[in-house]
Order: sequence, then structure tokens, then C-alpha cells
Amino acid sequence: MKKRKSILTTAIAAGALVMQGMVSYAQTGVSTEVSVEAIRPFQVHVSKKELADLKHRVSETRFPDKETVVDQSQGVQLATMQKLAHYWSTDYDWRRAEAKLNALPQFVTTIDGVDIHFIHVRSKEKNALPVIITHGWPGSIFEELKLIGPLTDPVAYGGKAVDAFDVVIPSMPGYGFSGKPTATGWNTDRIARAWDTLMKRLGYTRYVSQGGDWGAKVSEAMAHQAPKGLLGVHMNLLLTLPPEVNRAVALGETAPESFSEEEKLAYNQRKALNPIAYLIEQAKRPQTIGYSLAESPIGLAAWLLDHDPHTYAQLALAFDGHPEGDLTRDEFLDNITLYWLTNSGTSAARLYWENAHVVYKGDVSVPVAFTVFPGELWHAPHSWVERAFKNLIYYHEVDKGGHFADWEQPQLFAEEVRAAFKTLR
Repeated sequence: MKKRKSILTTAIAAGALVMQGMVSYAQTGVSTEVSVEAIRPFQVHVSKKELADLKHRVSETRFPDKETVVDQSQGVQLATMQKLAHYWSTDYDWRRAEAKLNALPQFVTTIDGVDIHFIHVRSKEKNALPVIITHGWPGSIFEELKLIGPLTDPVAYGGKAVDAFDVVIPSMPGYGFSGKPTATGWNTDRIARAWDTLMKRLGYTRYVSQGGDWGAKVSEAMAHQAPKGLLGVHMNLLLTLPPEVNRAVALGETAPESFSEEEKLAYNQRKALNPIAYLIEQAKRPQTIGYSLAESPIGLAAWLLDHDPHTYAQLALAFDGHPEGDLTRDEFLDNITLYWLTNSGTSAARLYWENAHVVYKGDVSVPVAFTVFPGELWHAPHSWVERAFKNLIYYHEVDKGGHFADWEQPQLFAEEVRAAFKTLR
């Protein structure tokens, strides 16, 4: 397969050279030498040729046979993927997504040898609290775009000026427009250290961190590292479960009788996800699945969508033309198309391999806040969250939202972020 041409940016040349701590931009017509610690402006523009290639590949997809069941128990259903493929190859417009990104202040800076792409929006309000928000898999920075308004301009969204945040949204290494690590070691611990470097490089001496999915693991790592200036973290997925829960799930046991009804519900939800197919493959053999993710747009789309029942239900609603879904088909395809255009299916999957044996133990001194969304992979009982984080300053269960709650319910999510960090300002 012909090597795909890279995304073009205003400040980064495809042929930029890194030599002795300096980057040469001679081929771009920009200044010749810029320190790798510099914050460089970034814009997105995908060539017509690359977009035409994507549409051609989608329209020429060889689909598998139809599943032999009437539900999703064998995976993403053929009818759903055929509807997605038709819309993707005929009516979907990446230029709209591109314009959405380019309307925001985007930047790149090099940290530990890897280019980190990020969005940085400062609030007009004085004393705004800086927050770094981390996406997960199979998501991207598109998850958090709808949070920017409510967080930076709370007055316009029913909040108060004192609730304002400066918002930093980075793409994790190997994801989207960030660089792809060429050596091992980029696990959540290393990303956490990079995020602290990024915030200090932006001039922030005090800040907070928010994350769901892998973002929750990054925020947890930051809480354990407790860098100077980190005031607290907020998470919406509990990944550090009690040891007895992990043991019982691994053995396939029923929930212990000592568990409360709330704990039994959470346990059974977690048990139902064991084994999580995509997690096992990406943690064990990311390169193997990567060949399919790099070759077939529909193969990539199906892999990204086979994540959780709540999100899949919204996908089916979106492509069946039902408006009651919280996410539109364009929003789903913005995220999938970003993975395709940056060829980051494999590099994103490697985070599971990198983090397969990273376990966080011991108490954290940094204040922790937690929100439970009803459509999350599993419920997080207050008792479990309190065991994981002794310095729990906020815990709240809401009535809407799932795994991609920031994407699905941005107003509610922003209200939770405001409440979570209210006492830390």
C-alpha cells in the first residue's frame, strides 16, 4: 500500500529535522530554528487526494457475511456498518470537522522527544482555573470540544464567572495529531509527567486534571505523582478496583455475599465485560490488529465502535435516522475519520500494551473528585471510590450520560467539573 501523505500544518513541515535539541523549519518558509520547547501554532488541512482515497476505500469495502444472530452478541452488525459506509462515502464532509478544529487555537510542542498536539483556550474571566482534560480510546480530542464553551465562558451556559476555566485538551501520544512514539515506555505514568511539563510550559503554576477512560488512568497517575501545582483531579471511570473484585472477576465467581446491592450491581457489570475482546488484543498483539486498522476504513470503524453497549446503541440510533440519540452520525465519523487520516489505529492501540502491567498502589494525597454516569462501563460505588482514593472530596451520581459523557452531555459534564473543583480554587 502506498504510504499515506501526512496531515499538513502551518508550523510543522513534513520534513522537519530534529538535531541537537533544535528543529529546522527551513522547508516551510518559517523561521529556521525553533527550540523544541517552543509552543508552535498548528492548523489542519487534509489533501483532496487523501479524502478521495478514503471515500474510494469505503465504497469498495468487501463486507463479511451477515451475523447469524439478531443482536450484537457476535459484534458490530452488518446492517449498521453498511449504513455507516454509505453515509461516509457519499454525504459525510470532513472539511466541516476540519473547520471546527481550525476555529480553535491549536498548538504543538515537543516533550520527551514526541510532538504533543493540544488545544488551548483561555477564559476571558480573571482567575480562571487551568484544567487539562484527557481523552481515551476509542476517542480523541473531538470528545471534549463541546466542553470548551461551558468551561471557559460559564456565564453564557448558566454558571458564574468564578466557575471559569482555562482549558487545555491534548492528544495523547500515538493519537490524532500528536506524534507516534518510536520506542517503548509511553505508558500512562509517562503521559502524566508529560502533561505536567505541558502545563508548566504554558505558564501555569497551579492547575487541575480531568479524565475518563485512559484519561482517568492518566489523571490517577498524576495524583500518585503529585507534581507541584496539581491541585486535584476529577475522573468518571474507576479503573482501580478493590483487589477482591479483580480476583473474583478473573475466576468468574459470583459476587461475594458481603457486597451491598450497589456493589453487586457494579461487580456484575464488570464481570459481564470479562474478557473484553479489544482490550486483550490491544494489550497482547497491537501490531497484529494494526494491519487491519491501517488497511480498511470500515475495519477500523467497526473496531472502534465495538466498545460498549451504551455507545453502540447511540450509533445505531444515529445511522437509523433517530434524532433522540445524544451523538450524531457526523460526530461519530469525525472521530473515526481522524483515526484514519492520521493512521493512528495501531499507535493508539499500543497504549494497552504499554500499560498492561502498570498498577497504582498506595494512597494519594492529591484531592480526588468523581462523577458516576449511568451508561458507563460499570458503576462505581462510593465505597469502592473511597477505598481507591482516601482524599475523596466529591462524589456524585447523575442521571444521564455514558462512557463518552463529555461528548454526549457537555452541559451536565461541565457542571460536574465546576462542582468537583469548586473548593480547590
